[in-house]
Amino acid sequence: MSDWKKMSTDELELQYSPSRWSLRMSADDVIRAHVAALKSGTEKARAVTQTLIDVPYGEGDREKLDVYLPSSSSPDLPLVIYFHGGYWQFLSKDESGFLAPPLVQKGVVVVAVGYSTAPAGNMDLMVSQVRRSVASVIQQYSHISGLYLCGHSAGAHLAAMVLSTDWSEYDVSPQIKGAFLVSGVYDLQPILSTYVNEPLKMNEEVALRNSPSHFLSQLKVSSTSCDIIVAVAQNDSPEFRKQSEEYFKALESAGLTVSFEDVPNTDHFSIIEQLVDEHYCLTQLLLKMMGKS
Repeated sequence: MSDWKKMSTDELELQYSPSRWSLRMSADDVIRAHVAALKSGTEKARAVTQTLIDVPYGEGDREKLDVYLPSSSSPDLPLVIYFHGGYWQFLSKDESGFLAPPLVQKGVVVVAVGYSTAPAGNMDLMVSQVRRSVASVIQQYSHISGLYLCGHSAGAHLAAMVLSTDWSEYDVSPQIKGAFLVSGVYDLQPILSTYVNEPLKMNEEVALRNSPSHFLSQLKVSSTSCDIIVAVAQNDSPEFRKQSEEYFKALESAGLTVSFEDVPNTDHFSIIEQLVDEHYCLTQLLLKMMGKS
């Protein structure tokens, strides 16, 4: 990222306040509507699919995941792990099952991961948790036909950090077939001086070691055969759009299989909310990636 260093704190705060860029409603209203949409979508998903709720992947209170299962008895189903957004400080897995119904009905297992949002959890812990969640899923579901990741906003950052994991420290080496990174942050340095960092309390060293843009060589080693889609909303802020554009270009330059999706008529929130709809372009892309369209 280049220009952010010349920006005032006020300008950076504006750029990294996604709710202030929505054209649909006011900043407060768009966040309220987002939480309501995710909650109602998750309640519906839990009502219409077979679920395993609060499956532990570690010892911590938030180290649990929810599994949404298709009715198919086929042993070799694709599995997608979803990491929620909320700027590493809001939301939880309990609002993260909304995307399951259109995927489950096509024979895809959906796993929503919980992690310790700030201030209870810090960035190092959250990255460690999502990596351990993937290792746990692989151990529990060794028979799946393919492992895929999907993350929104802060969750796209965490998914990118999973792709950049040195798995030699773990007991598994996941073969992640595809990753869907939606409106993410891939360089944490620009948010250090903003309100976003108040509960996170990151210094520059922490931000650098948790920025996916600094781990392209490790990603190439760990996830060389992964099909990556970087998606961004038309009405994301210019800096949010730049985060996605520059990460996409860096992945492309590194020789990875990556495509860029600029989703029209969406903002930072509607881009992910619409995954409840089987006909939505990103739902279709996700199904196509898994060979289920």
